[in-house]
Amino acid sequence: MKSRAQSLVDEARKKPSILHVGFEIAILLKGLHAALAIVGAVLLWFVKPATLQGWLRLLTQNELAEDPTDIIAKLLLRAGEHYTVGTQHFGVFYLLSHGLVKILLVLLLWRRKIWAYPLAVVVLVLFIAYQIFRWTSTHSTFLIFLSALDALIIWLTLSEYARLKGENRAENRA
Repeated sequence: MKSRAQSLVDEARKKPSILHVGFEIAILLKGLHAALAIVGAVLLWFVKPATLQGWLRLLTQNELAEDPTDIIAKLLLRAGEHYTVGTQHFGVFYLLSHGLVKILLVLLLWRRKIWAYPLAVVVLVLFIAYQIFRWTSTHSTFLIFLSALDALIIWLTLSEYARLKGENRAENRA
C-alpha cells in the first residue's frame, strides 16, 4: 500500500509542468507558423512581380497624390520594384522548405520520438544561424524576434527532452 507522500509524488508527476505546457504551446505555434509558411509559398508562387507591382501602385496612388513624400508608400513601391522572378522563386523555395521541415519536426515531437528532440534543436540552431546571417544584410527586427523565439523553443525542447529521458529511465527501472 502506498504512503500518502508517495501518492502525492505520483500525482505531481502526472500533472504537466509549466515547462511542458510551454513546450506544447510552442510546438503548436511552430506548427501554425509552418502551415502559414506553406500557404505563403503557394500564394507567392501565383503572385508574379508585375501583378504585385500593379497592386502596390494601386494601393499607394491616392496616398502619394495627397503627399508625394509619404515614406511608407515610397517604401512599399521600392519593395515592389525589388520583387523579381528570382526573388519570387527564392521566397517560394525558402517558405516551402522552411514550412515542410518545421511541420515534420512538429509531428515527430508530438509523437514523442525521442530522437527528434536533438534533431529539432540542430534544425532550430541552423534556422537561427541563417536568420542572423540574413539580419546582417537586412537589419530586420523581425528576424531577431524569430531568432529569439527559436532560442526559447530550443530551451523548451531541451527541457522536454530531459523530462522524457527521465521518465524513460524511471519506467525502465520499474
